[in-house]
Amino acid sequence: MSKNLQGKIALVTGATRGIGKGIAVGLGEAGATVYITGRTFEPNNYQHFGGSLRETETAVIQAGGVCIPVQVDHSDDEQIRQLFARIESEQNGQLDILVNNVYGGVQALRTAFGKPFWESEPSFWDAANNVGLRSHYVASIYAARMMTKRKKGVIFTISSWGGMSYIFSVPYGVGKSACDRLAADMAKELKQYHVTSLAIYPGIVGTEQITNFAKEQSLENGNSSLFADGFNWETPLFTGRAIASLASDANMIKYTGKIQVVAEVAKRYGIVDQNGNRPVSLRSLRFILPMAIPFLRNYAWLIPDLTIPWFVIFCLMISSRF
Repeated sequence: MSKNLQGKIALVTGATRGIGKGIAVGLGEAGATVYITGRTFEPNNYQHFGGSLRETETAVIQAGGVCIPVQVDHSDDEQIRQLFARIESEQNGQLDILVNNVYGGVQALRTAFGKPFWESEPSFWDAANNVGLRSHYVASIYAARMMTKRKKGVIFTISSWGGMSYIFSVPYGVGKSACDRLAADMAKELKQYHVTSLAIYPGIVGTEQITNFAKEQSLENGNSSLFADGFNWETPLFTGRAIASLASDANMIKYTGKIQVVAEVAKRYGIVDQNGNRPVSLRSLRFILPMAIPFLRNYAWLIPDLTIPWFVIFCLMISSRF
């Protein structure tokens, strides 16, 4: 990766592991100074999936970036405020990139998986959307105050295909749909200040938790499920490289308010994943047909990488809800 983000200041929330860690590494690869947040500073043996700020810091440095880890609990508004005050002080008011990634609802989703919403307590909503949707909004407030003063910057909000169609649960889908709307509505107000706001859709990302979840589902089903075989999976770094490429685009504002699919961004800018391949968009025929007809997976490379238009996707997803 070229050092197109040299001199840029970025913040990635929730970067101890998974997509957040991949994003931090991708931005570091491109030369950025990357602030990262999370609750676990040093590695420990108590977390099931591991991950710490210190480990991500090491990975970012190895990729060629500068990393500044900050221990933050994003359920606490005051800690978020102090984080941005620190960046403003240390970087003379400069913040070029905010990546709203932190998400605290994974355990709640695992607990409620397969249950209808009425069988979960009302607190499930807060578990799914407090450290996530709400914390994205709070972080965006402070980032926007810094960026609008300098009349430059970009806010990326990590969302999901669950914003369009049912995945996992009611609170999850509503929260992700709201993330899309958050990015779009912020773009409306920020555009006059030359600040960009985008929602980002990764594909199926082989994080520690998704990999474990896929194994559990395969064992419960007694065989290898369609989801578990790793077909067209992305690594967390793929999202990081896509975000770094977008942030490097001098005319990035033309995408403001729009959903950006990681695989489609990668195709546009000619970037590849960690292992050198390029997964396709989940709305590509090369993904859709093999998912519908599994034996085609061995011949997926023969299927044209044609992207289904959004309006068709919307119609299909809406019809699938009922």
